[in-house]
Amino acid sequence: MKTVYFDNAATTQMRDDVVKAMVDVMSNNYGNASSSHSFGRSSKTLIEKSRKAIASYLNVSAGEIVFTSGGTEADNLVLRSAVRDLGVSHIITSKIEHHAVLHTVEQLKKEYGITFDYVDVNNDGSIDYPHLEALLNTSKKTLVSLMHVNNEIGNLLDIKRVADLCKAHNALFHSDAVQSIGHYNMDLQDVPVDFLAASAHKFHGPKGVGFAFVRKNSGLKPLIFGGEQERGLRAGTESVHNIVGLETSVKLAYDNLEADSKKVKAIKGYFIEKLKQDIPGVIFNGRSADMDKSSYTTVNVCLPVPPNKSAMLLFQLDLKGIACSKGSACQSGSSQNSHVLAEILSEDDLLKPSIRFSFSIFNTKEEVDYVIAVLKDFV
Repeated sequence: MKTVYFDNAATTQMRDDVVKAMVDVMSNNYGNASSSHSFGRSSKTLIEKSRKAIASYLNVSAGEIVFTSGGTEADNLVLRSAVRDLGVSHIITSKIEHHAVLHTVEQLKKEYGITFDYVDVNNDGSIDYPHLEALLNTSKKTLVSLMHVNNEIGNLLDIKRVADLCKAHNALFHSDAVQSIGHYNMDLQDVPVDFLAASAHKFHGPKGVGFAFVRKNSGLKPLIFGGEQERGLRAGTESVHNIVGLETSVKLAYDNLEADSKKVKAIKGYFIEKLKQDIPGVIFNGRSADMDKSSYTTVNVCLPVPPNKSAMLLFQLDLKGIACSKGSACQSGSSQNSHVLAEILSEDDLLKPSIRFSFSIFNTKEEVDYVIAVLKDFV
């Protein structure tokens, strides 16, 4: 059976060079990086080399990169420590954030009694910047948490505008950049975010590793206690092979960014045109059809299918070998519809099937033709 993987926002296929780098480390650098002997020093050297390399692509110092198990841990580290240790008593976020942020903020309210506000979201899924500025007019110590690229509809946040707004109002700014690191250049000297989260498996690296960018002298304290790894900010024996895999995926992503993004943009553009041509009545959710205002990797569409037929769509696509999703992979076990689409779609459109298709360098236009043919037949 023909198979097509159009679910790259959930996770990506690892590059061969990343796998090779990791296997080499597992075979030859198995020492504990906290050990003082030569085996430990060898592993420690690899970790610090990776930290320095990743920092160079973001134009930050190596000490501002903290390795984590992924984006969710990085989000929790920042949000929980901001409240517990930095005196933050008010958080501004949006209802279309990843649940790693939304559920953490809700839990912090229960534990610490903080207040939080949701910035208004426009019908196209964009953030209402004037409302954000109004919410920032508060005497409370405030942290803003808004994602750079929405993981379901692909909308791009004007991250520099938000960072500058926060700085002007003496608020801290954290951005879940899990869907953008490795896909967009990020100069963190130009964009004054205080904290940022990233995950390797979103840009052809391994699962189970990511990092938090923590602006120096922020005062952030650890989420996980134990040893003094990661300069005391993240206890636990470091996963050296994963960290090297992360570094390799960052390097390959940014060294090939121009060519790779051009290829993926062409696939997304072709997919959009074929949808418009072959499936009249298709709706593009959020700004996902706008190549300048959404991620070049993601299209989220609402198909003109009656409600009684919509429940079968993902099942039918899977039978045809097509991998895609109705939203975040983290919520695939939930019986509820997408919380993101619930904010921007009408009640009628929510009854129709909305599907997220996300692309990578490993996809082809021939795969697009196959998927469009299957969708057309189903509709």
